[in-house]
Amino acid sequence: MIRMNIHEYQAKLLLKKFQIPTPRGVCIKSCQPNVVEKVLNTFKEGEMIVVKAQIHAGGRGQGHFVENGCKGIQCAKNKQEARESIDAMLGHTLVTRQTGPQGKRVRKVYLTEGIRVHREFYVSILVDCEHHCPILIASAEGGTEIETLAQTAPEKILKVLIDPLVGLTDFQARRVAFFLQLSPEILPECLQVLKNLYRLFMQMDALLVEINPLVLNEDGHLMALDAKIQLDDNALFRHKGCGKWTDDYEKDLKEVEAAKSKLNYIALDGDIACLVNGAGLAMATMDMIQHFGGRPANFLDVGGSANAEQIQKAFKIILKDPCVRGIFINVFGGILRCDLLAEAIVTAAQSMALHLPMVVRLKGTNVERAHQILRQSALPLITKDTLEAATKEIIRRAQGM
Repeated sequence: MIRMNIHEYQAKLLLKKFQIPTPRGVCIKSCQPNVVEKVLNTFKEGEMIVVKAQIHAGGRGQGHFVENGCKGIQCAKNKQEARESIDAMLGHTLVTRQTGPQGKRVRKVYLTEGIRVHREFYVSILVDCEHHCPILIASAEGGTEIETLAQTAPEKILKVLIDPLVGLTDFQARRVAFFLQLSPEILPECLQVLKNLYRLFMQMDALLVEINPLVLNEDGHLMALDAKIQLDDNALFRHKGCGKWTDDYEKDLKEVEAAKSKLNYIALDGDIACLVNGAGLAMATMDMIQHFGGRPANFLDVGGSANAEQIQKAFKIILKDPCVRGIFINVFGGILRCDLLAEAIVTAAQSMALHLPMVVRLKGTNVERAHQILRQSALPLITKDTLEAATKEIIRRAQGM
């Protein structure tokens, strides 16, 4: 499953579509005065406005902008403060615990009405891989990281497994409401919110829907103050509009380029580039590199029917990572025959004058012919028969660069 992240303002649109109450909000993408004034005019004079940076990373409220030290979420008491917050965010770099020290440039800001909060809760639905079904997770400790709470106070978290053939039952929803210690007056509203959240999860082919916090406001009603939703990229053909929500600026540029060539690429922080066919073999290859003391620089699955052009594209993407000090090619030839792969490797390496150490381990159809092609190429590459030997060799050579 490939997860498609969307921004908070987009997640709020889905929540509204499934009748889950959210604060009134507007997304802004420009600092131009006329654009800012038009958005601010949708708020009342003197109304509290919450200004939120929109990036694909958590911890925005505790994060800071490199240029001015401001937080990624700011509460403005009036329109003038909101203007200042917008100027401090748009076009600047926000660093959070999830972005790393390099941070992310903010290109969109979300303005919402301020809500006076009485209580905060955490609610999410995701796929439980162990039980192969959706699971609803709830806690009365809203606004905190659920991972931290699971370690420090697991008794404060309720987990409810949901049978996808039955759906979220009234009994299960009431159990969650009682666990959150909601009053009987709020019970029907809580049941409706939870049922709608599950309906969103199933109908939108989501992998995660998270409301943190789900709040009880001063008027005694539930409202989603913040939301995170991840959709299954493989199911976007069923949701045409959502496919337009992908934000290439939030992705590694190498990943965007790979997707255009139908290559499955994920950038990592190591120095040994991997070129593998098949997701399972790619995972095993990265595990072996890690096991023997190396660090994989990427996950790269060229698929079972890659051609010479795609292999050449894969090399170009690998070489765009300045941290790469060695290339490990590990392929089991089935549909993608070893001899065709070897020819593609030679063509790509010769056209780009590769100077990095390269270790190749091939198994499968026409492997003898493949080894002959590689030997005759006169390229400075090393072939190994076993995964262990090949892994140790590329680690040794990368560390010697």
